[in-house]
Formats: sequence, structure tokens, C-alpha cells
Amino acid sequence: MQRQDEPEVNLEQILERVRAFFGRFKLGGGGGSLSYIVFGIICLAVLAWGATGVYTVQPGEESVLRLFGKNNNNPQGPGLHWYPPGPIGKNIIVRKDEVRRLELGFRGDTSVPAESLMITGDENIVDVQLLVQYDIKDSAAFLFNTVDPGGITMRDVAETSLRQVVGSRNIDDVLTTGKEDVQASTRIQLQSLLDTYRTGINVIQVQLQNVNPPTQVQDAFDDVVRAKEDKERIINLADAYEEEILPTARGEAARSIENAEAFKAQRVNLAKGQAERFIAILTEYRKAPNVTRQRLYLEAMEEVLPSVTKFIVDPGTDIVVVTKEAEAENLLPLPSE
Repeated sequence: MQRQDEPEVNLEQILERVRAFFGRFKLGGGGGSLSYIVFGIICLAVLAWGATGVYTVQPGEESVLRLFGKNNNNPQGPGLHWYPPGPIGKNIIVRKDEVRRLELGFRGDTSVPAESLMITGDENIVDVQLLVQYDIKDSAAFLFNTVDPGGITMRDVAETSLRQVVGSRNIDDVLTTGKEDVQASTRIQLQSLLDTYRTGINVIQVQLQNVNPPTQVQDAFDDVVRAKEDKERIINLADAYEEEILPTARGEAARSIENAEAFKAQRVNLAKGQAERFIAILTEYRKAPNVTRQRLYLEAMEEVLPSVTKFIVDPGTDIVVVTKEAEAENLLPLPSE
């Protein structure tokens, strides 16, 4: 809408017409003085009437002016202003920064089932209470475009938006995990409808209050909710146990692997040493078989005999018990070639 151009006012022409009008009432020689007195009174009345148009707009407020019943589309911000007083003009001050609230489905501590009971997407009934906080972003639109925008219009739009969002979801989402999504979707839907109706309202926050199943099935739903909470708690405990056990198990596995690698290296080195020793003995055996055979026999006896009691039998004498290894070595016969 374009701003209406104000008509030009010719003050001199108005004064001449006023003088001509009161000139008809001159009385004798003193008639001129009387007419001027009457004219002065009228001027004072006009000034007093004009002074009533001075007004102040406080911070956070906005003044919407109407001239001859029409919006002049020029809201005034904070400061001192003037407008033509009634019946020519009208000044309406709107508090723009005031955060207003709408209670849907309840009033204080009292429930309003006609607003709160609604059907979910899986054809269950749920009791939903909603709190809407909003302010005004366009004062003129808020005042003139819709009927009672902060009252019945806002309530109907909020209820419509909430029913659409709840009706597209199952009851478990509304009661438990999907509350944040319901709030966000309701706010978007609500703001879209308010903008379509040009209400001049800005939605600040949409917050679900009490969200419950109908009273008749409340206990059953409470059991479901508790079961889900227990499930989440057990999962969290299992995750905590996993975080505690896994590092220990990984450490033990790494230690076992290191021990196995060390044992492997030890056995491989031992096997290599024994193989090299056998090759060395074989080389010596090929050079001197008798000497090497006798040395191997003595070394074997040195390992076996110290841990046992030795009985050495001589066919020409009685049994002799020998406990010293050196004596046994001297008495035992050598293997034949």
C-alpha cells in the first residue's frame, strides 16, 4: 500500500474565511472587539486540540497512525511525535518487544481436553499441551489484517499446526523420542500459517508441556516408557562395561602376542643352536668316530646318572652301591664300537 498524500493547508485562506464569518456578528462600535475575542477563543481551542496530538513512543514500542480511518503505513519509532488528533487521526501504540504467550490445551493448572486431545498417525489418542511464545514483527499487520490475531486467530492456527504435526507421527514418537522434532515442525508450520494470514506475528518458541496418553490407558503406556528407559539404561551400562573391559583385553592380547613372539624367537634360536651343534659334532665324528662316540656317551651319562642311585654289579664280587658320579664313570664299561 502506498502512503496517502496529505492535502495542502492554506492557513491564510482559512483565517480569512473565519474573519468573514465572524464579521457578520459585529455589534455597533464594539462589534469588532467582540469578533476578535471570539476568534481568539477559537484559536486557543484549535491549539489545545492540536496539542493533544503530541505523544511519546518508548523504546520497544511502535506507533501506528490512522488518518480518517485509514492506516498511513508509516509507523513511528521511539521518540516524541505529533499526529492529528481525533476525529481526524488516531494513534495506536504497540509493544513490539513484549514476549507474549499462548497456552494450548491448558489454562494454568487446568486442562482443556477439547484442545489437547488429538489423534496420532497410527490412530491412537494422545493428550498434548503446548506453550507458544511470540512477539510482533509488523505492528500494522497485527492491528488491521486479522481479527483478534493474538487471541482466537493465534489459538486456532496453533491448534491446527499441532494437530497436523501430531497426526503425521506415531504415538511413540510423540510420547518419547520425537518430542524435539514435533516442537520444531509445529513451529515451522505455525509460522507459515501466520505469515499466510499476514498477522504480523513472529513465533519465538514452541514448547510441549504435558504429553500423555489418555487416562484410561495411562498405566500401560507408563509401563512401556519404563521398559524403554530400562533398555536405554542397560545399553548404557553395557557400553560402559565394554569401554572398561576392551582396553584390558587389548592389553592382555598384546602382552600374549609379545610373549608368544619372544617364545617363538627363543625356540627358533634354540633349534638353530642345536642344529649347529649337531652339525659341529657330525663334523668331528667324521674326523674321529671312536673318540667322538665315547665323548657323547660320557656326556649323556653326566646328564642321567647324577639324579639316580647307581647300582654297579661285578660278577666276581657282591653288589656295590656307588653314589659318586666319578666312581661310576670309572667302573661302567664303554660302549663297544
